[in-house]
Amino acid sequence: MPKFYTPRRTRHLSAPQSGDLFKISRSKIDLFLNCPKCFYLDRRLGINQPPSFPFSLNAAVDTLLKREFDTYRSQGEIHPLMEKAGIKAVPYNHPQINVWRDSLRGGITYNYPGTDLTITGSVDDIWINDNEELLVVDYKATAKAEEVSIDAEWQIGYKRQMEIYQWLFRKNNFKVCETGYFLYCNGLTNREAFNQRLEFDVTLIPYNGATAWIDRTIEDLYSCLCSEDIPPQGPDCPYCRYREMVGNLKIKVTHKIKVPYNLIDWL
Repeated sequence: MPKFYTPRRTRHLSAPQSGDLFKISRSKIDLFLNCPKCFYLDRRLGINQPPSFPFSLNAAVDTLLKREFDTYRSQGEIHPLMEKAGIKAVPYNHPQINVWRDSLRGGITYNYPGTDLTITGSVDDIWINDNEELLVVDYKATAKAEEVSIDAEWQIGYKRQMEIYQWLFRKNNFKVCETGYFLYCNGLTNREAFNQRLEFDVTLIPYNGATAWIDRTIEDLYSCLCSEDIPPQGPDCPYCRYREMVGNLKIKVTHKIKVPYNLIDWL
């Protein structure tokens, strides 16, 4: 784990009014909504949550999908999946498409007025329809027996993700369709053998984004960052619950149980 986790960050450890642009990614907005305390520890104090391990197979699906859609993008042609779904659009051939898709190169950004915040996001794909509106497209990969959907409670993060991307493109003066699409690849496990091949059912799920919440959230997020007080934890934050349980355990072992001295330090 040490090679995957750097628990302390040295950049951006002052309030955002310091004059430097203070980057807030789409995922950090979601973190703020889930747990203001973890967000503050991360962005203001430089203490990151432990990361999940990389989903290499999902990343491989993303890479191959982008390569496939780029073929149709370069030719200005509709992809068969889009045609089958009745979507009158083509992959958007824009000079910045590879920047928008790359978080390391900044993605698509917007400097929020009245603050030093730069809101960032990296999309999977952008299509353009007959009305010259941009369609935000997000790739998802999974493997489950039931039909894929975006209706589970935990998938609220997917919807926020789509909405923030739509908001970012509108803030960059693009005409954006309210409907975006989740391109969901579901790995099939009902085959007789692997045979060095993994097959998928691919589903396009439309979603009408609602972005009215974003400006208010960014303003609340900015106030949180500017405060000298650590905010309360989110009601269902597993990281905060873990820290709380470890803290309670430390109190118990300190007062009631004889343990090796180095165990107290470790807790």
